[in-house]
Amino acid sequence: MKKIFFILLIGLTFMAGCTGIKSTTQGLENESFLELVGDTHTYKDGVEVNIDGNTSFKAFVNKANSNRPKGQVYAISTGKHVISINHNNKIIYKKQIFVSAQETKRIVLP
Repeated sequence: MKKIFFILLIGLTFMAGCTGIKSTTQGLENESFLELVGDTHTYKDGVEVNIDGNTSFKAFVNKANSNRPKGQVYAISTGKHVISINHNNKIIYKKQIFVSAQETKRIVLP
């Protein structure tokens, strides 16, 4: 009786383990990124970034000559935006950009 129960238990274990291949698909997140690079000594207190005239935030500037992004990046929505960057109440960068999903737009500050 123990053998039949043991064989039945092993058979049920194999059947439970054979559920097939499970796969999931996932699209890209609908966001893109801004990276600000420039002289870190000039912009050590950060800069004010304004997007489309209604969203603004303080951002830190990454080192200009780094080969790979190590600093901070900022997530924005995809599409066309007008980016304005202020430092000490002066506009140092203003441009209309288009960013697609998962794209990182690198803005080099003067």
